[in-house]
Amino acid sequence: MKIDSDAIRELADLLNETGLTELEVADGDKVIRVSKASTVIAGGGVQGVSMPSDPAVPQQASLNTPDNIASSHPGAVKSPMVGTAYLQSEPGAPPFIKKGDSVKAGDTLLIIEAMKVMNPIKAQTSGTVTQILVENGEPVEFGDVLLVIE
Repeated sequence: MKIDSDAIRELADLLNETGLTELEVADGDKVIRVSKASTVIAGGGVQGVSMPSDPAVPQQASLNTPDNIASSHPGAVKSPMVGTAYLQSEPGAPPFIKKGDSVKAGDTLLIIEAMKVMNPIKAQTSGTVTQILVENGEPVEFGDVLLVIE
């Protein structure tokens, strides 16, 4: 495979401009993926604690936040990509789901926009929506817990 270093540089610049952590472009059977490495520092038994850049922002004292609990839940629906989460099909439209709604496997739960493409996120199982952990228009990362279905 011939490496197109100019294309890789352009994608790396796009990562820096947009603040994304990963970008993938496909052209036929050729795929280029550019990803920023993330650094995790752990020590003294502290797990996954991140501090904001502004120390004036209040922090939650407990590591058992709803998001931490939800991530280990068997009904957690995680983001399959980096993008922007939308809870409704268009501005002013009713949301796809609300807390307490019953959903069936295959129902659209929300949309993630990635590179101007709207990707529907569908329920893998049937159940009741017990938590919605993202806001409409909120950026999401790969693996972020979006909601929980029980």
